[in-house]
Amino acid sequence: MSPTDFGFDPDVLHATPPDAPANEVSASRLDDCWNHIGVFGDRSCPELLNCVHCRNCPVYSAAGRSLLERLPPGDYLQEWTTVLAETKRGSESSTLSADGSVVRSDQSLSVMIFRLAGELFALPVGVFLEVSSPFVVHSVPGRSNELFLGMVNVRGEIMLAASLTNLLGLKVEPVSGQQAAGRMAVAGTPAGKWVFPIDEIYGIYLFNRDDVKPAPVVITNADHSYACGVFQWQNRSVALLDPDRIFNMLTTEISPQ
Repeated sequence: MSPTDFGFDPDVLHATPPDAPANEVSASRLDDCWNHIGVFGDRSCPELLNCVHCRNCPVYSAAGRSLLERLPPGDYLQEWTTVLAETKRGSESSTLSADGSVVRSDQSLSVMIFRLAGELFALPVGVFLEVSSPFVVHSVPGRSNELFLGMVNVRGEIMLAASLTNLLGLKVEPVSGQQAAGRMAVAGTPAGKWVFPIDEIYGIYLFNRDDVKPAPVVITNADHSYACGVFQWQNRSVALLDPDRIFNMLTTEISPQ
């Protein structure tokens, strides 16, 4: 028994009507039986006894092929040709934003947004080397303190761990053990790498530099001298930190004696 026994013809079910434009497939000819009598409907289709699931039915497969093999809209190819040509012409100075528009690299800013003590911060994504679950921090007798947490073994490489929360002067609120787990970020410059705990990571986002406004005197509880700007993200203010100031200060404050 097959779908053709019940009047289904996969080869013509999704065919383009004779009077339709060559680059269009008539949606009215698409019999989405799977939504009515199939597994997404009332399951009354007798073919389910043999196919078990609509994805195993030739009619369902034919519908998928019709979507993949249909011709694109008339302006679709031209639109993407323009976008990709613009990107290629300035491949070293252009990029695509989240909405697909071309943004000049000298106007774009790619950052990693994260949370510390209830406040949102961002650093250029280029300074991040890794974000992972918490590492074991080994304190250094006579040296470890609230800023310098100790040393961390990251796959055989020994790195210094520091507290950005302490460096920025943030007030830490008591949290439960589950909330305090957080993440560890490995970041730095060619001059040195650092490991610091963060409460939550939100991911990488691309912004236009024009969206970054000068940092006010007080944008958060953090020391504003480390912030080079502030921007809005999901109706919240995010302080953009200056990586050079951050890492230079860490090097100064936690220099070997």
